[in-house]
Amino acid sequence: MQAYISAIGTAVPKYKIEQSKIAEFMCKVHQLTEVEKNRLQALYRATGIESRYSVLRDYGSGKGDFSFYENSDDLEPFPGTQKRMKIYEQEAKDLAYNASLDCLNSLKSFRKELITHLITVSCTGMYAPGLDIDLVNKLELKPSVERTAINFMGCYAAFSALKVGSAICKSDPEAKVLIVCVELCSIHFQKNKSEDNMLANALFADGGAAILLESQPSGQPALSIENFHCDLLSKNAEDMAWKVSDFGFEMRLSSYVPDIIREGIRKLVERLKDSLSYPIEHFDKYAVHPGGKKILEAMEEEVGFCKKENKYAYEVLRNFGNMSSPTILFVLKALWLDLTKSDDQGTILSVAFGPGLTLESMVLKIHC
Repeated sequence: MQAYISAIGTAVPKYKIEQSKIAEFMCKVHQLTEVEKNRLQALYRATGIESRYSVLRDYGSGKGDFSFYENSDDLEPFPGTQKRMKIYEQEAKDLAYNASLDCLNSLKSFRKELITHLITVSCTGMYAPGLDIDLVNKLELKPSVERTAINFMGCYAAFSALKVGSAICKSDPEAKVLIVCVELCSIHFQKNKSEDNMLANALFADGGAAILLESQPSGQPALSIENFHCDLLSKNAEDMAWKVSDFGFEMRLSSYVPDIIREGIRKLVERLKDSLSYPIEHFDKYAVHPGGKKILEAMEEEVGFCKKENKYAYEVLRNFGNMSSPTILFVLKALWLDLTKSDDQGTILSVAFGPGLTLESMVLKIHC
């Protein structure tokens, strides 16, 4: 018995903000010198991001028009974790709901009451009763649906949810597992001027995604989950980290991460190939988490595929930025929408990275 991805849905909040406008916001609130401004604007241009989405309008607003931050030169008093979690509780449920509807409505005549399991994924907020219960109520799922929450695992967390969902489908032929990832990265802006913080502010955004797993797919196309493989580069754990602080959650994202990934990715992919029950030399398609432009380039060089083959990751990075856990599902959806009959039985390599430093990989087979 296998697990199949039957549908993928995505959603973004209402505020679409150009990358150049976010750079202007950062220059003002960090009170940068002209030299520092030029350096920051160059960093923002180099990300490959054109626009990002946020539940906060402030990043595209001028001083005096902020709705979340204080309308002062230094944003003081700076919002604490409680205020940020209030925004998360207000906004995350709607984003998760919209992503779920986008997923389920793509299947003709699928009935929501058939869902047996709900897995929610997030690392940017929490509350109780939580996102899972809000989704059960908003989607009008059965109150007996089995709920699992995967929290604080970062950009690779969708893989953890897919592993859990796959195990459920393999053990129960009637299982229909809805996985929902939602992240509000933008509510955790930190105004210290460290290199790591400046880099994180240039990349992260808000978004939600949902995916339906079944033991037998409801329609076509569908993707069967063939296998997973994970490696942990523990000596580099602090190069990508995520901590709760008094003023929201603080990201540590070292500029050395692309080099660290470069060192480990080839072995990861080789071990993934070895874990399959059939030989495979080359993959037909690629779905890579766009943690940043340099990470994508490192993947291409080490695994041996070209930028054109990695186009879905660049497309998502350009239009949405890095939304943490939902991002890889955005990439998979972009790939999904391009599938044709000629892709039947082709293979997809999907990879994501996160705190730890964790390298996650998965092989999918296409059914059209």
